[in-house]
This record gives sequence, C-alpha cells and structure tokens, in this order.
Amino acid sequence: MEKEKNKISDVVREKNTTIRNENYNQYVKQVTPAFSTVKNCVKAYVIGGLICVIGQGFTNFFFDRSGDMELSKAYTTVCLVFLSILLTGIGLYQKLAKFGGAGTLVPITGFANSVAAPAVEYKKEGHVFGIGCKVFTIAGPVILYGIFSSWLLGLIYYILKQAGLA
Repeated sequence: MEKEKNKISDVVREKNTTIRNENYNQYVKQVTPAFSTVKNCVKAYVIGGLICVIGQGFTNFFFDRSGDMELSKAYTTVCLVFLSILLTGIGLYQKLAKFGGAGTLVPITGFANSVAAPAVEYKKEGHVFGIGCKVFTIAGPVILYGIFSSWLLGLIYYILKQAGLA
C-alpha cells in the first residue's frame, strides 16, 4: 500500500507533463484488472436467466394454486422484490452482482436492490436522515424519469388520438 502511494506521488510530482501523463497511463494499466468480455457476458446471461427461471417458477407455482394468471404475476413480483431486498439486506445481492454483473439488473430485482442498498448503507445515520433521505438516491431519478416519460407518451398518444392518427 505504501509503495502504491509513493508511485502515485512520484507521478504527480513530475514536472514534465508528457512524462507525467505517460507514467500515469502506465500506472493505470498496472492497477486496472484485466477482464474477459465473453466471460462477463456468459456470467450475466446465466445469472439473469437464473433470476428469470426463479420468477417463472413462482408464476407457475401461484398459477397452479389460484388458476388466475394476473394474480400469479402480482404474487411473483412481490416475491422477487422481497427476495431481492432480503438478499440485499444480508449482503448477498452485492456478491451476486459482483459475479453476475449486468445479469442482476433484471428490472424488478435490480430496482428493488437499488432502493434497498442505500437504506442498508445509511441506516447507521438514523431513520430520518439515514434511511429516509438516502433510500431513493439511486432509484429516485429512475422513478422521476419513468413517470415523466409515461406522462409525455400518454400526452402524445392523446394528441394523436384526438387528431385521428392513433
């Protein structure tokens, strides 16, 4: 750790900007982890697919019990959100996300994680200033722009329908 700080200090202190930039680029190459795009895509595919299979399993289970597909879908959504928040709370969702990358962004579970993660992170600051203020730091913009986009598209549809074009 101390050697790393010394390397950074040496790079920053260099007066010649060309040499400083070259040294910095070499340092970045040394500390940047190598990754395989194909391997990451396969892991994301497997994890995302696994989440979808679990969701389909819930849907089938609830449909077999109730015979109502709409109710089954609602229960499935609730279960997937609950599992995502539970796994976030006990620290497993982050490990899953580190392994599976974008595969964990399956919309409902990824969104639930983005709401729950800041709440878990800031709970030590209290219910109001910790959880209450930070719970929507990531999800807030998604909600805002989702609602705004829905409103805008609804307005466009209404105008086109009134004009007889839709």
